[in-house]
Order: sequence, then C-alpha cells, then structure tokens
Amino acid sequence: MRIPLKPPDYSVLTREVLEDYNHEQLFIIMGLGTSYGPITTKGEYVHWDRLRHLTPPGGLEHPAWWFALKSARNAISTKLPLADKHGRPFVFVTPEPVLRMLHELDRDACGEIRMDNQVMPPETRNTYLVRSLIEEAITSSQLEGAATTRKVAKEMLMKGRKPRTHGEHMITNNYRAMQFIREIRNDDLTPELILELHRIVTVNTLENSAAAGRLRTELDDIHVVDATDSTVLHTPPDASELETRLQKICDFANGQSDCPFIHPAIRAILLHFALAYDHPFVDGNGRTARALFYWAMAREGYWLMEYITISRILKDAPIQYARAFLYTETDDNDTTYFIIHQLNVIRKAIDALHEYIAHKSETIHATEKLLRTVPELQAQINHRQLALLNHALKHPGNHYRIQGHRRAHNVTYDTARTDLLKLADLGWLDKHKAGKAYVFIAPADMYDRIKETGANEKPI
Repeated sequence: MRIPLKPPDYSVLTREVLEDYNHEQLFIIMGLGTSYGPITTKGEYVHWDRLRHLTPPGGLEHPAWWFALKSARNAISTKLPLADKHGRPFVFVTPEPVLRMLHELDRDACGEIRMDNQVMPPETRNTYLVRSLIEEAITSSQLEGAATTRKVAKEMLMKGRKPRTHGEHMITNNYRAMQFIREIRNDDLTPELILELHRIVTVNTLENSAAAGRLRTELDDIHVVDATDSTVLHTPPDASELETRLQKICDFANGQSDCPFIHPAIRAILLHFALAYDHPFVDGNGRTARALFYWAMAREGYWLMEYITISRILKDAPIQYARAFLYTETDDNDTTYFIIHQLNVIRKAIDALHEYIAHKSETIHATEKLLRTVPELQAQINHRQLALLNHALKHPGNHYRIQGHRRAHNVTYDTARTDLLKLADLGWLDKHKAGKAYVFIAPADMYDRIKETGANEKPI
C-alpha cells in the first residue's frame, strides 16, 4: 500500500499564498472558506493526496485550494487530550457531513429498530444478538488473518465445539471478548480491564503465550507493515511510554480528561483510533480496539450497536480502513478522516442489519403462509421453531442439534430440546441418534410434509 503524499507545510503555504496572489485572488481563496468551510464544493472532506488530482474551483491552483480548506479546518478544529509519539496533539473537525451522520446515528442507534414487530419483538432479540456476536467474532478475526471459513466457524460457535486451529482460537476468543464487553459496559475503563480484554482476545494464539494480557516491551520490535510489499506504514510509540499513554486513553474514554464536550460516538471512534495508533500489544491490537469501540458505544446507550458488525464492513474494504489512519498521520494528526470513515462504516452496518431483518421478515412470512394450511398447529409453533423451519426449508439436509438451537436463541437446554422434539414429532424434522445425543435433519421434502400435515388436519 502506498503511503499518502504529505500535504504542503501550512506555515510555508501561508507565506507563499500571501506573496504570490493578488487581492482579487485572495478574495476568491478566502471566499471558499466562507462558503464551503472545511469541505470541497462537493461536500467531501478530502486529503491533499486526493485533492491534488481534483479540479480546483475558481481557476485556482491546488496549493491555494488546499490553503483555503486547511485554514477553515484550523479555525474550527478541536484539540484532543491525546497526542502522537512526538507529543503533538490529535485534532478533529465536525464539518456538515459529520454532523449529519451523528444525527442519523443518534436517531437510529438509540431509538427503536424500524421493522416488522413480529420479526423483532423483545422475545426474539436474543436470537439477533447471538447472530451479531458470532458475526463480529468471525469477521474481526478474518480481518486479522484468521483462515477459517464462516460456515465452519459459525458451526463451531453454535455447537460449542472446542477450537482446533489458530484461526478458530482467534474466533472463539473474539466471541468471548464481545461477551466480556457486555459484562463491563457499565464500568469505567481501566488499564487492567484493557489488559484483561487483550488476554481474552489473544489467549492460545500468540507465539509467546506470556504476551497475552501484557504490554509490549522494548524487546518487541513492532511496526505496522503492508503485507503485500512490506512497506512500513506505522511505527507506534516507544514501549516505555505505554503505561502513561494507556492511562490517558482510559481517562479520555471515561470523560475524565480536560477537554471540551465530545459527542459520545466520536469519543468511541477516537478510543478505537488511539489504541490502534499506540499498538500497545505484540498482536491483537485491532481486535482489542474494535472491542473497546463496542464498549464505549454500549456505555453511552447505543443499544443497537450490539446487533451490528463493523468488522464485516471493514473486511470488505481493508485498504480504506488503513488509509483513514494514514491520512491522519500525514495531515497534522487530523483524525477527522478516521471519524468520517468509521461513521460511514457504522451507517453501512446499520443498513445491513435492516436489510437482513427485512429479508428475514419476508422469509418468515413465506413460511407462515405455508403453515396457514395447518391452522390447528400454527398456534403451537413459536418464533424459534418458525425461524428453524424457515432455515431448514432453504437448507435441506442440514443438521440441527439441541445445543446449537439453545445457543442460537439464548434459551435453556430444556426449552431447545422441547422445540426440536416437537418438530420431529410432527414429522417435519428427521430425528437420529449420534452417540448419546439427538441430531435433527431437515428433509428434502419438508414443504410437502407440512402441506400433507395440513391436509390431514383439515376437518372432514
């Protein structure tokens, strides 16, 4: 990956603009800042590396255009109580696109999900929560190199099987870490909690097992390197600074730093950024940082975040994720690039959840339509059985186990057992013994079996 071209030095650029442009041109330059502020005429917050390839407005040259944007950004930027490895503070700006996305996030992630009440009433939320925890555990691990397929990983987590490979250990750890985040979401963040989170994320996955749950040392030569061409993208702060920096991160996360009000979502995103920037561990930094983002959002009441997965979106476009970090490092520690990137990721993740639920609504209604041929039995089928039937109709031959059904819906073993035995008694699932446990198999002719049951149940 190519490192973005660093923008012109602002102090030098200021002198050059004042010397090289006449009053009329300076009026145009300053007018851009008045009319558009820190964004382009198309409403984008762009880095110099991209801006230099765009067509400047008003016949200006690129340096003058950048000067106008940078001047507007400097005028409204907020300094953070977090600094880079050279002691220079990180900053951020809240241009119109950021304000709009924050409004949408407050509206959509703190309120109710707009959906069919039959698909997501309170009693079915556990099902969606388990799905999201599994999805985030898998994709967050794959983002960091886990080589396990989604199907195998999901089956492992659903059945409670012990991990067998390095990738499966990563995924199991991530699943436990997300559960841990739910447990501590009302607690203040401390260095000890971050170390414990890292231990959960990395246990049984590191070459040196003693590195799980501890900060890296001076002996650990850590750099962020592009896997394709070995380009060094980032060298984190010295290990000797990590204890102090970790405490500052915790103070910032807990709102104990001396700084102006920061929107909770921006604070959560910056917590993610700060830990990833410091890279305090030999491995597992990205997974730990993303888990802390979920902690911060849950702590502030963004309950919908428990049902989405940001890592799936990041996995689909990893270069954009890395570039957001590099834009910040090369442009005077301006974290706005990372904030905008993450807000877009959150928006896509929320949209994906709504799409999934809409699809689930359609398929569940299709199954219900089929079950209407058995009105006497329809009332006896609960939402968990209905969801399983819907899945089984699409996946003939699929195996279902009591433990997997229990985990999928977060119910007791006895409840899960009753659900599956009832479907087997109706003849809609085939029941077989596998050792001491039952295995329930979706028959290829399930649709016809349900129709036949309906015909038999109709009054003569």
